[in-house]
Amino acid sequence: MPIVRSLVAVVIATCLCPVVLPGAVLVAEAAPANATPAKRPDPALAPVEDVPGLPRVLLIGDSISIGYTIPTRELLAGKANVHRVPMNAGPTTRGLQQLEKWLRPGPWDVIHFNFGLHDLKHVDEAGAAVDAAKGHRQVELQAYGDNLRAIVRRLKQTGARLIWCSTTPVPEGAKGRMPGDELAYNAAAAEVMKQEGVEVNDLHAFAAPQMAKLGKPADVHYTAQGSRALAEVVAQRIEAELPKPR
Repeated sequence: MPIVRSLVAVVIATCLCPVVLPGAVLVAEAAPANATPAKRPDPALAPVEDVPGLPRVLLIGDSISIGYTIPTRELLAGKANVHRVPMNAGPTTRGLQQLEKWLRPGPWDVIHFNFGLHDLKHVDEAGAAVDAAKGHRQVELQAYGDNLRAIVRRLKQTGARLIWCSTTPVPEGAKGRMPGDELAYNAAAAEVMKQEGVEVNDLHAFAAPQMAKLGKPADVHYTAQGSRALAEVVAQRIEAELPKPR
């Protein structure tokens, strides 16, 4: 009986072990040549651990605001806990859908917010950016104003100090966007903020004369130096609205 068991064990081991032919070389399986490397999470979107006793600030905005988030945090270090929504805030339609999630957990002392570059973007039926002569704006001007008003009224319920940030310039050649559209959208936003009593950070006026130095050609985005310059303006406006120490 012990001999039978030994024979069975040998057979099982032989079946489970790979067979290597003479002269063969074992090679580890390589990743496919076209495999896409895992995208590293943007540190600007990472959660922030509050420093006890400091005011809490929330940034709401698109990729322009993502670019100035970290330098704004650095500039306000020791003065405020600067959070941001954990994504590109996109158009006002996304803002209306996500606002309740973004506002948790409160409370907030200051909220600095912007929508516009995605609202005025020309898209096809699938939502992809297309040449400005084609497609349609993602959110037309009238709807943009209506959406902003609804967003502002919800933000006012938080009791935070609100700062509206005007939409930055659209340069020539920026895909899906027409230079000058941001002026009409900023005018509509300015009317809403005036009626609702909201402070305005006119980042468009700051950036427009300096686009050649701070921006990228045919692109609504900014260089690292440009984002830092925007952050200096943002941090200054936020600091002015922070509650005074008792």
